[in-house]
Amino acid sequence: MMTQGQCHELFARLRSANPDPVTELQYASAFQLLIAVILSAQATDRSVNLATRKLFADAPTPQAMLALGESGLTPYISRIGLYQSKARNVIATCRQLLDRHGGEVPPSRAALEALPGVGRKTANVVLNTAFGEPTIAVDTHIFRVANRTGLAVGRTPLAVELELLQVVPDGFRQSAHHWLLLHGRYVCKARRPDCWRCPIADLCAYPGKADDPGGTARE
Repeated sequence: MMTQGQCHELFARLRSANPDPVTELQYASAFQLLIAVILSAQATDRSVNLATRKLFADAPTPQAMLALGESGLTPYISRIGLYQSKARNVIATCRQLLDRHGGEVPPSRAALEALPGVGRKTANVVLNTAFGEPTIAVDTHIFRVANRTGLAVGRTPLAVELELLQVVPDGFRQSAHHWLLLHGRYVCKARRPDCWRCPIADLCAYPGKADDPGGTARE
């Protein structure tokens, strides 16, 4: 595990490289963010953005999206993985937002997790990005980075999330999710991390670091 000083230095370097990190999902409202995150499960942000660009132009609100129905929504998202179940969840979520929340996205974890297709990770993303709460949504990238570096070691996403909330310094917690996700997506990649260009390599406990683009391993 990293020391408190190492944790602070890690996030200071990530902040220096990217002072204002944001999600790569494209949206114009809390509702659109919620739908984009639901659609992003087991899909790339790029594929979701390609689908939602047209979808959000035609159906930007819960009312308009509910009016599409599952059959009307499906053509927009048919190239996204698990699109049939996602279509059911999105339409059911729109209906629940209108019936229970006046068409607004609730700023409450319990209310968010009660929506169809919304689990803890999705709720954390919405709470953090739409409502400014210092939550950390642990996806595959963050789970990998946290365990590899020794920042937060855990066997489950929840265990890693709870550990991160303990070790991430307060001044970095609001953006920690985005910094770790983007680092995992573009540098600390699953098959072969680009350790040779990693700004936190000297703080990292990963034993299989690569020193150069050719992937020469370092002891």
